[in-house]
Amino acid sequence: MGANTLRRSLVALFAAAISFGAITQAQAASDNESVLRIGYQKYGTLVLLKSSGALEKRLAEQGVKVQWTEFPAGPQLLEGLNVGSIDFGTTGETPPVFAQAAGADLLYVAFEPPAPLSEAILLPKDSPIKTVAELKGKKVALNKGSNVHYLLVRALEEAGLSITDITPVYLPPADARAAFERGSVDAWVIWDPFQAAAEQQLQARTLRDGQGLVSNHQFYLAARPFAEKHPEVVVALVDEIRKTGEWTRANVDEATAQVAPLLGLSPEITRTAVQRQSYGAQLITPEVVSAQQKIADTFSDLKLIPKRLSIAEVIWRQPAKVAQAQ
Repeated sequence: MGANTLRRSLVALFAAAISFGAITQAQAASDNESVLRIGYQKYGTLVLLKSSGALEKRLAEQGVKVQWTEFPAGPQLLEGLNVGSIDFGTTGETPPVFAQAAGADLLYVAFEPPAPLSEAILLPKDSPIKTVAELKGKKVALNKGSNVHYLLVRALEEAGLSITDITPVYLPPADARAAFERGSVDAWVIWDPFQAAAEQQLQARTLRDGQGLVSNHQFYLAARPFAEKHPEVVVALVDEIRKTGEWTRANVDEATAQVAPLLGLSPEITRTAVQRQSYGAQLITPEVVSAQQKIADTFSDLKLIPKRLSIAEVIWRQPAKVAQAQ
């Protein structure tokens, strides 16, 4: 069957989650209903929410503890969700599509507004390449199934090319940067803060960012069993994410100072990433469902996933009784 074939093919893609200890770290609490297990990446509002402790304080009133697990990228995070080691996490647009195609029992819960500048196709500073069309026949590094996978597809399409016209080199961010630095790939498609770090530390040039091409929404996703059993926790979590985002937007300097040491990056790099990010988490809208469906259809047409998907079938709906209680 196609789904089984895809699941086997994604083993290599998601294997990095094992090496980062993501699968085992939360396993002891997997049957404990009083623990919310959140997966996060080295960017975004969840980093600041984790640092603030606001969520822990709020959920303590409901008798819920919070456990955090860091992942290197969205595909690995969603494999963690798929195998039951986390309940909630954030990724870009593409990872949920691949995960849904692989049979993950996930739900889209909320999203951030577009942030098209916070992902880009980067070139080495001395690269002779000046247009996306010149990537034909070149080696391009990217994390397979991540948000930048769709950016690359769209940028190539805009230039009259297909993904088959280049040689994709599928690597997680750290390995991709190493390959980019040593010149073993011609371009690197990456997101912040890795993008900002490459721009400032390596003087990498932007060939094409997402502006006018992709939305680059960030999505908050939950394991369906958890979201359906604990809707009040999900609502509280989204509310705290929204509050943290609003604070960050109004306090860029303070947010930068707070998150820079957590990321291990300079304030200058961190500030660039913080400013390019979007803020204002809200529950999924019909317009976002439509946009996400287009992404899913694109990957289906490219035969990168084995079947057509229905995004509308995996959208979390806030129960009326929970809304009334807020």
